[in-house]
Amino acid sequence: MRLILFGAPGVGKGTQAKILSEKFKIPHIATGDILREAVRNSTDLGIKAKSFMDKGELVPDSVMFGIIRERLKEPDTVNGFILDGFPRTLPQAEELERVFSELG
Repeated sequence: MRLILFGAPGVGKGTQAKILSEKFKIPHIATGDILREAVRNSTDLGIKAKSFMDKGELVPDSVMFGIIRERLKEPDTVNGFILDGFPRTLPQAEELERVFSELG
């Protein structure tokens, strides 16, 4: 099962994702969480992301997709996942579709 939850900030995406994650035993992937984890772990992409964050800039889609791609390669996503709050734009959705195709 692969789910993507959309909605405005504060509508309960994270709350619902946690409930669904527990019920279906699939990981809840919140982009903010995996971004912070990449920065905390000083991954190559995390270091790139931090350089933008330190300047108060948004992390570019290319870096975010790299982080998402790496997360979706983790073994716990084999049976599915819940992507929380991403994509937010049509170009992001189109790129995410390419990532899904690439990863099978």
